[in-house]
Amino acid sequence: MDESVTIRSCSLHDAEAIMSLGIRTFRDTFDEMNTPENMMLYLNKTFTLKRIRDEIQEPGSVFFIAEKDDDAVGYARLRTSEKPEELQGYSPIEIERLYADKKFLGKRIGYNLMNTCLHYARDHGHDLVWLGVWEHNERAISFYKKWGFERFGQHTFMLGNDAQTDLLMKKHLK
Repeated sequence: MDESVTIRSCSLHDAEAIMSLGIRTFRDTFDEMNTPENMMLYLNKTFTLKRIRDEIQEPGSVFFIAEKDDDAVGYARLRTSEKPEELQGYSPIEIERLYADKKFLGKRIGYNLMNTCLHYARDHGHDLVWLGVWEHNERAISFYKKWGFERFGQHTFMLGNDAQTDLLMKKHLK
């Protein structure tokens, strides 16, 4: 990783940076494949300052932010959430979001965020990490497969008024 890129856990002081980065990276990733109306409905619901602050303070939730020269260039959110039925008997944690600024794709930001997430999960007693990824996000699916994630199911993800299919993927931690 570029020596000038750091990854750290977030506090409430980072809420605006996470909100801005979240909007930008989500739009960069999904704008072309979705209607402007559904994108705005989702972004206006998901990336508000109040919601990000609430998520940062939510018990069982942790955000990590990647920074270069004091600019946010990537982030991840893990959370202990309601686990899918297929994961009963495990102590899982969900990677709810993992995004890098498009200018930094291929620069190991995602790699280092994932590494940070997996270390956090192990250090906090989780034996499995899981996530949902849009079935049409081939770049992300390939990334997760390289990390050893395997598909175990699917669920519906609402993007505005559009019901989309997320593939559920998991990785056992040793």
